[in-house]
Amino acid sequence: MAITKDDSQLLSEKTQSAFDAYTQLNTDAKLALLYFIYEAMGEDVTPAAPTAADPSLAPVLLGDFYQLSSEQQLAVMREIVNCEDTDYSRAYGGLTANNQLLVWFAWAQAMGDTVVDLPSGYQVDRAIKDLLGQIEQLEFQEQISVLREIASRMGYSNIQPIPTQAETGKTSSL
Repeated sequence: MAITKDDSQLLSEKTQSAFDAYTQLNTDAKLALLYFIYEAMGEDVTPAAPTAADPSLAPVLLGDFYQLSSEQQLAVMREIVNCEDTDYSRAYGGLTANNQLLVWFAWAQAMGDTVVDLPSGYQVDRAIKDLLGQIEQLEFQEQISVLREIASRMGYSNIQPIPTQAETGKTSSL
């Protein structure tokens, strides 16, 4: 089961609009967008809260992943974006939002070196350019909000939220 969230963490209509545009992209366009966002925002993005991210919590994604072939790395990234039930996607889905942002930051920084790069001659399509422009117009905290929403909607987890009192009709007891 894919990670789902009924209540968005986005703060404004502008950030929701940017996220909605992201959801309309295909898998590879989503990956390209993440690369361009991290390239444009650089060190400011991740960790969003430096003391809240811990690379040691993601050894599969920030260790084993680098040993995979370029084709395997791309396949793993696609699995995560598509919320597929795979080992790597589960490892990602089990991370906090800050650590998910850290994973994408580390991968973006290593692209072309130890992480698969964009294909040579890659042409950015209009939808990506438009969305990048839309995100660039946001305040920094709004940009982080959109990026956190994107990152947190990826990966696989079968952990379900605890039903609320309104849903169960029962009060919690000690």
